[in-house]
Amino acid sequence: MTTKKIKNPQKINKKTFKILEFASMHTAENIFEYLNKSSNGLIHASKTGLNKSSIYASREIYGDNVVTHQKKQSLGTQLFKAFINPFTLILLVLAGVSCFMDIILPLSCGRADEVSIQAVVIICAMVFLSGILRFVQESRSGAAAELLLSMITTTCSVIRKNKHNEEKKKEIPLDKVVVGDIVTLSAGDMIPADVRILEAKDLFINQSSLTGESEPIEKIAKPLDKIDSITDRTNLAFMGSNVLSGQGSALVLATGDSTLFGSVASEVASQAPETNFTKGVNKVSWVLIRFMLIMVPIVFFVNGFTKGDWLEALLFGISIAVGLTPEMLPMIVSTCLAKGAVIMSKKKTIVKNLNAIQSFGAINILCTDKTGTITQDEVVLEYHINVHGKEDDRILRHAYLNSYFQTGYKNLMDIAIINKTEELELANPKIIDLSQNYTKIDEMPFDFVRRRLSVVVQDTSGKTQMITKGAVEEMLSICSFVEYDSKLEPLSNELKQEILQVVDDLNKDGFRVIALAQKNNPSQVGAFGVKDECDMVLLGYLAFLDPPKSSAKLAITALRDHGVMAKVLTGDNPKVAQNICKQVGLQVGINGDKILLGHQIEQMSDEELAVCAIQTEVFAKLSPDQKVRIVKVLQDLGHSVGFMGDGINDVPALKIADVGISVDSAVDIAKESADIILLEKDLMVLEEGIIEGRKTYANMIKYIKMTASSNFGNMFSVLAASVFLPFIPMMPLHLLILNLIYDISCMSLPWDNVDKEILKTPQNWDSKSVSSFMLWFGPVSSVFDWSTYVFMYFVCCPMFVSGGVLYNDLVNVFAGDMLATMQLNYEAMFQAGWFIESMWSQMLIIHMLRTSKIPFVQSSASAPVMFFTLSGIIALTIIPFTQLANALGFVALPSWFFWYLIPCVVLYMLLATLVKVIYIRCYGKLL
Repeated sequence: MTTKKIKNPQKINKKTFKILEFASMHTAENIFEYLNKSSNGLIHASKTGLNKSSIYASREIYGDNVVTHQKKQSLGTQLFKAFINPFTLILLVLAGVSCFMDIILPLSCGRADEVSIQAVVIICAMVFLSGILRFVQESRSGAAAELLLSMITTTCSVIRKNKHNEEKKKEIPLDKVVVGDIVTLSAGDMIPADVRILEAKDLFINQSSLTGESEPIEKIAKPLDKIDSITDRTNLAFMGSNVLSGQGSALVLATGDSTLFGSVASEVASQAPETNFTKGVNKVSWVLIRFMLIMVPIVFFVNGFTKGDWLEALLFGISIAVGLTPEMLPMIVSTCLAKGAVIMSKKKTIVKNLNAIQSFGAINILCTDKTGTITQDEVVLEYHINVHGKEDDRILRHAYLNSYFQTGYKNLMDIAIINKTEELELANPKIIDLSQNYTKIDEMPFDFVRRRLSVVVQDTSGKTQMITKGAVEEMLSICSFVEYDSKLEPLSNELKQEILQVVDDLNKDGFRVIALAQKNNPSQVGAFGVKDECDMVLLGYLAFLDPPKSSAKLAITALRDHGVMAKVLTGDNPKVAQNICKQVGLQVGINGDKILLGHQIEQMSDEELAVCAIQTEVFAKLSPDQKVRIVKVLQDLGHSVGFMGDGINDVPALKIADVGISVDSAVDIAKESADIILLEKDLMVLEEGIIEGRKTYANMIKYIKMTASSNFGNMFSVLAASVFLPFIPMMPLHLLILNLIYDISCMSLPWDNVDKEILKTPQNWDSKSVSSFMLWFGPVSSVFDWSTYVFMYFVCCPMFVSGGVLYNDLVNVFAGDMLATMQLNYEAMFQAGWFIESMWSQMLIIHMLRTSKIPFVQSSASAPVMFFTLSGIIALTIIPFTQLANALGFVALPSWFFWYLIPCVVLYMLLATLVKVIYIRCYGKLL
């Protein structure tokens, strides 16, 4: 999401501002009354939620909770964008010039017999073919993306009345929220609309998407005096922000486009940041355009000066410009991306941003969390033990009360505690039903600074108890006593060391350990806060096990084989991380010396962290900001970094990574921040996505490099012909037909096979490599174009047209109509020979340069590519032998010509292979 600070919210939406201002300054009862009156009594808003009729009325009055980020483009706009790009614009200009030269000018001069529409028709056909195919592919990919995104559900919790008018909490999609709804908020939730806070308990919200302020804001429930800026009012929260910690409830005041976020969404969306993918495509495109803008004028002037016919030179220059224009590039790119998205969807991967597919294949470092990615994500409570390391059901019962009654995000450990306790209740009837015999009085939710969570409960006798669980070190810092041998003793340094040793032993065995403490009759019930987490009694520990997935080691090895370094970034205990990561093959060292901890990172400069980050594979005890810092320093070193996470603490890193990857089961804000959503949390799925991204890139760059080198070679050939031949080696129409058939053949490239070697390493855009590729391989085809010139001019044409007389000597032997016929037939056979040889070389270059291996032997193209290229060769080879020959200015070639062509093609393949080997040695790769 693009950050845009709202400077003057009063001017954005007066109606919204009015209700927000009123709500911030009045009590809940006043606000409910205001809403009910403003709806003419149709909405009956209250703390107990809306009934069915009120929900319907609210939706009718205020609309759906959907923000119009960008108006859906009309059919005309979609067609315009599909047809208008730098390459098609060039073709349209050339078509206009050709129309003037070939049609308008002859007609205006009374020379109707000289009118020629072929060039205009072919150029327009190229534009139409490129545009319509791009339109179809982008429409299909857009529809596929919408279908895939509909599979991702983002919900919120609301309080509504059922048909019996009873208050019920339920989960609903965000777009179903209406004005007057009561929403409940906890860590990880997205704010579904603009709301007034009704209840808040240490509720911290990140609203940087609206204000640009990175620091979280604590929200409160009481009315405020007037404050100039709406976004500074601490009892309001806004769509586009998210809950970092704490809990609360809120009343929905504005939805959809009426929210502050909705008011500026269209402006924000119109300034979408340019991705690495679009930058790469644009750089490559302009490299090709610059070559064309330089070389076409050279061809024009050389032909004009050497032949003396400037009109013909202009038409020939137009044809060369068409030949040098990769007009199918937008369509090829769109097709490759759409095909990649469809294939990845079949592999349980949803691509939210099509351009992210290529970026996926470009990553060479994957940063991931530990839980559920390399572990089974099925946390089991193995031990509930006292400080001596012995099983104690009393520990479990206290832990249950904390986990059951906390209203924030229940993680896997909370669920494991609840399940374990309920199993014991079923097995032992003597164990009381804790949830029925205790009532929650107060709560201090979990946050990533304290790393603990406290709940105050009361039993049926009226006794209150504060129960806290959290990370061991953080828990020890708030404990003054310990239950030791059934006695309450001060927590001495000796006992601390004994406790830490028990925990350390469990960590080494791969257990995640949290500590549990309690305090009877806390004095601040009803106004409980962080200050009350002190002088507590340590009861014992809870040891959880989340074993590594059987596939994790294979996946990490596979990623490494594909040039991707896997790095684990976790907030977990370093000993646990070390044990698990060692089992899956990550380098953690014997003494954990390859693990970097959060407190160590805090002491490092960016330069020091950069050195350590590249050498370290496991990072533990990290805060969200430290994850971001690690990703940033890796990017600054020139690496393409993917980040995979599913928690609230992963969101900042997801946003800054080159590719943000999350899972369907992630918290809402994580899914919204990601570019790619996995329907299965498994590194093996990631490896498949990376491979598909590399296939997509490989087939795009094939077209770019092959077309660029082929077209550059043709330009080289034409330059030589223009200087030495007394006539044009190929008519403008011939060049246009060649280019049209070649482009149609290239339409099959998105479905081409890709060598395994290309998939082994990350692939990224490099416009400089396109230039070097053109300069190396373009002249290779020119060598055989020039040899064809020599053969046709000195051997074939004299032998089969003029009785051994060369073109320049025809004027000395023939005269009148006979001379004109001889010259015409000489040119026609020459052009037919180069036409066929050019087609063969252009089609073969596809097979030669699509792989670094020996084509047809070590690496074969896909069936579609084989079919289209073979069809192109056959179609253009037979043209001079059909009735089309006269219309195109060809004569039939002697069968003897093919005795030259076949060895020429074989030698071309050998030379291309040799140059390919040298090129790979110089540059390290072909594509």
